[in-house]
Amino acid sequence: MDFTISHLFCALITLIAVVARALEITSQGSTSIEMASGQSVMLDCQFTLATEDSGPLDIEWSLLASDNQKEDKVVILYSGDRAYEDYYPAVKGRVHFNSADPKNGDASINLTMLKSSDTGTYQCKVKKAPGIRSRKMLLTVMVKPSRPRCYAEGPTQEGKDVVLRCVSVEGTSPLQYTWEKTSDTKLLPASAMLDTAGGTMNIRNASNSYSGTYRCTAKNRVGMEECVLQLSITPPPNTAGIIAGAIIAVLLALIIIAIILFCCCRARHRKKYEKEISYEIREDVPPPKSRVSTARSFTSMGSHRSSLGSMSPSNMHEYTPKLQYDKIPSVEDYDRPPSQAPLPPPVAGRMGAPNLSRMGGIPVMIPAQNRDGSIV
Repeated sequence: MDFTISHLFCALITLIAVVARALEITSQGSTSIEMASGQSVMLDCQFTLATEDSGPLDIEWSLLASDNQKEDKVVILYSGDRAYEDYYPAVKGRVHFNSADPKNGDASINLTMLKSSDTGTYQCKVKKAPGIRSRKMLLTVMVKPSRPRCYAEGPTQEGKDVVLRCVSVEGTSPLQYTWEKTSDTKLLPASAMLDTAGGTMNIRNASNSYSGTYRCTAKNRVGMEECVLQLSITPPPNTAGIIAGAIIAVLLALIIIAIILFCCCRARHRKKYEKEISYEIREDVPPPKSRVSTARSFTSMGSHRSSLGSMSPSNMHEYTPKLQYDKIPSVEDYDRPPSQAPLPPPVAGRMGAPNLSRMGGIPVMIPAQNRDGSIV
């Protein structure tokens, strides 16, 4: 019984000694690396083999998942004396082994053109039966600050509070901003208050001596950028002059508007007056010619009727007019004097009293007249 226990104890010691002389990773560098985007990094993984490690050599680099529910991503693999670099599409073409023959003890890899998405924990696992070892490294890819923009917020007048701002759009936090004056005494104003995290500098009760060139620097652990601002403190504006000028401008505008309205009203009144005058009948304008002719014709017709009234039945047939309703008298007929008026055509036969009574007419006694129209 004691012999058996002693043999088991010796076997355990021998196994521990064999394992101690087996595969080992000898890299002693930092396991946390911070790099800037766009740069390259080497993830170190050196190892040694023992004579007892007789199996095939396998080297595997993987990106460990931050969530235990997800699988790890194999980045690059060496197996059967061959390297496989197309496992992870996110780093395809940007990762390769540092040594052309990793089995000589160098399992390190180079990762180029770093991106912020490359941030994570990488594990180097070396296997050669019966030995197996691994090493983890945390890689943080930081983005250096972009070129900041410097500007003054609000009015830059004497006696006012001036705010200078410095903003960098890109950059991995934390970012730190610093202000400095690069002209004259190169001293910041005594009333200046700096905000290194927000990038602002407040200057109270600014004066002309605060004018000059200022520089702002934005930096983090992987880089820095800067911008320059030219600050000019101006005297306060002449308020009284501005008010007087505004009043004069308003008065001139009102005068111009009044002149325009007066001209428009006057032109409108003149147009209306001319339109009314054009419809009035002036006394010095002679009446139309047709009206005069019509009046004369009525006068001549009246005199003709009077002459007819003095005629006897014996000669009445000579002056009996034969009306024509289908003929309209012309203007020349009205303008012709009574002496030149055409005589009516003679009647074919005389109409006696019997005939006149037969036709329904009433005989009238007409005094006898001579040719001159006087009563005989």
